[in-house]
Amino acid sequence: MSDKTNDIHPTAVVDPNCKLGSNITIGPYTVLGPHVQIGDNCWLGPHVVIDGKTSIGNDCQIFQFSSIGAAPQDITYKGELTAVEIEEGTIIRESVTIHRGTEKGGGVTRVGRNCMIMAYCHVAHDCQIGNNVIMANVATLGGHVEIGDHAVIGGLSAIHQFCHIGSYAFLGGMSGTNKDIPPFVKYQGQRSHLHGINVLGLRRAGFSKDTIEKLREAYRIIFKKAETITEGLDMADSAFPDCPQVKEFTNFIRNSKRGVPSGEWS
Repeated sequence: MSDKTNDIHPTAVVDPNCKLGSNITIGPYTVLGPHVQIGDNCWLGPHVVIDGKTSIGNDCQIFQFSSIGAAPQDITYKGELTAVEIEEGTIIRESVTIHRGTEKGGGVTRVGRNCMIMAYCHVAHDCQIGNNVIMANVATLGGHVEIGDHAVIGGLSAIHQFCHIGSYAFLGGMSGTNKDIPPFVKYQGQRSHLHGINVLGLRRAGFSKDTIEKLREAYRIIFKKAETITEGLDMADSAFPDCPQVKEFTNFIRNSKRGVPSGEWS
């Protein structure tokens, strides 16, 4: 442990083997275990608990009562020293729980760069969260869930274990899914339908009007025009062979292990 330029409250419990970077603030009654590593310029509020083989990247903020790196809620777990990795610039708000991985699931739960994990969210063992992801309050991920870059998960939503949420997807509040959600789409409700392309989110992210229109037409082909999903995927690929976003969209659906919801068109 290093205390160089760090502001550690006297009531905090920091294991001597914990590795600290520089310019770190650690609040009252926070507890850091022996295998924890904290990067530079991090802020940890009061009553934070970080355990297991957990690494926190530079410039992260972790608010009060969060628990990171605790043992997974998996009955096959036998105390293995598995890991949590949180990359730089991520903000973790009050009472978030992020559990470490399991050996059978790859051993690592990962949260990418510049994410916002809002209050009371739960990230279960072996989840893989991409960069710039937003999880609103009380969103819950089962084990082994994958979330693509720039996805938004609405508050009080629940995602079944092993599901895959594509990049730039938007899940409205109080949604629940036991299927994969393709990239670039909107989804709302409990075991519901896709609700078209996430046009507003893609505009905000800087996608061109041409790309958005191609995605909208590919969606229409797959879920309205074609007789079958397989036929629609081939038709969309043929219609837009030079659009990488359409290719990402069709490949996601084609390779989905859990299947995707049906698509509505408006």
